Amino acid sequence: MSSETTAAAPAAALVAAASTKPLGMRKNGKQWHEPKKAFRPGSGLTSYEKRNKERIARATMKAKEKELKDEKEAARQARTKAIRDKKAAKEEKERYEKLAEKMHKKRVERLKRKEKRNKLLHT
Repeated sequence: MSSETTAAAPAAALVAAASTKPLGMRKNGKQWHEPKKAFRPGSGLTSYEKRNKERIARATMKAKEKELKDEKEAARQARTKAIRDKKAAKEEKERYEKLAEKMHKKRVERLKRKEKRNKLLHT
C-alpha cells in the first residue's frame, strides 16, 4: 500500500512539472500575452433539450415582462383618462355657470338635458 502512494506521488509531480514548464520564446516577441489555446468549435455546442428548455424559459420570461408592461401601461392610461374626464367635467360646469349668468336657471337645466341626450346619441 505504501509503495502505491509513493509511486503516485512522483507521477503527480511529473504532471505538475509538465504543466508549469516554460514554453520558450514566442515567435512574435510578445511574451507578456497569455498563450493562446487551440480553437475547438464543438466545445460550445449544447444539446437540443437544453436549448429547448432555455428557449421556453426565455419565452415565459418575455410573456411575464409583457404582462407587467401592459398592466403598467393600462394603469397609466387609466390615470390620464381620469384626468381628462375631470378636466372636461370642470370645463362643462364652468360653461354652464357662464350660461346661468345670462339665462334663466330653468332654461339652462333644459339645455343641459338636451345636450346630454345628444351626447348619448352621438357616442
